[in-house]
Amino acid sequence: MNAQQPLPLIGVTMGDGAGVGPEVIVPAVLDTATLSRCRPVVIGDAARLREAARILGTDCEIVTVPDPAAAETAPGRINVVDLGVLPEGLPWGVLSAAAGNAAYEYVKRAAELALAGEIDGICTAPLNKEALHAAGHVYPGHTELLAHFTGVEEVSMMLSTEKVKVIHVTTHIGLIDAVNRIEPGLVERTVRRGHEAMVRAGVAEPVIGVCGINPHAGENGLFGYGEEEEKIVPALETVRRDGIDARGPLPADTAFFLASRGDYDLIVAMYHDQGHGPVKVLGIEAGVNLTVGLPVIRTSVDHGTAFDIAGTGKAEAGSMIEALRQAAEMSTAR
Repeated sequence: MNAQQPLPLIGVTMGDGAGVGPEVIVPAVLDTATLSRCRPVVIGDAARLREAARILGTDCEIVTVPDPAAAETAPGRINVVDLGVLPEGLPWGVLSAAAGNAAYEYVKRAAELALAGEIDGICTAPLNKEALHAAGHVYPGHTELLAHFTGVEEVSMMLSTEKVKVIHVTTHIGLIDAVNRIEPGLVERTVRRGHEAMVRAGVAEPVIGVCGINPHAGENGLFGYGEEEEKIVPALETVRRDGIDARGPLPADTAFFLASRGDYDLIVAMYHDQGHGPVKVLGIEAGVNLTVGLPVIRTSVDHGTAFDIAGTGKAEAGSMIEALRQAAEMSTAR
């Protein structure tokens, strides 16, 4: 990042206040490496963060700010846009509709700030879907909530590790359904979202490898029924005309091997396991889930609310630190 360019402002949603979110946020946003990469601003409840800091034995100053622009970055200081929606004395580790509703409100405010251009990225602590539903907010999770609040109809999942980044055309559906759903328009939109995300991350001309559907990418019709020619090739021809360097369709095993040695900046996987399997081999311990296609990049931790250890000070902050690192890397400072 250019030394003259301000560090990106990252909105950190507190997630379910009965879970480990507050306990992983406190050390993550105080981390010196985090502060060298971004300006984190928590969107949550200041009182709960103070309670988490007491549990952790962390000496810090938790300061409420009216908006992210008012946040001052300094060692030992945590800036909070304080919504004050959690009830006093909320038990740790107990499913609560009140905590589910609060988590909903944090995401809603983050979306509003994103739409207003007041934050450059969003990093989410875990929420609990059952608590969210108990509060009357029937959404599968963060991704759908953010898409709803920002008015975005279609987003993509990207997995990001040190060695490889992967964006998915389809994710949580059966394999037969995935093959049926894949069509040139969806492939094209996914490639474009991936290209835009990489450009925003500072890769001016990303090289994108696009996987086929069948083994050996169909090998000229030997495998499958021409799915590559029907569903993928037209999309690649379209994006190439616009100057996007998208190569393929590629045999998936070859694509990930080449990506692991640096030949590709991004791989486009056609379905869930095609992308997730190699990522777990190539570095899932440092992997982060990103949502691409929102007004800002959104990253998330790779764990849940962990009610069994919430409020004990045992939660590890490593995943939150990594999610913040990648939110900063993938976001563009204003």
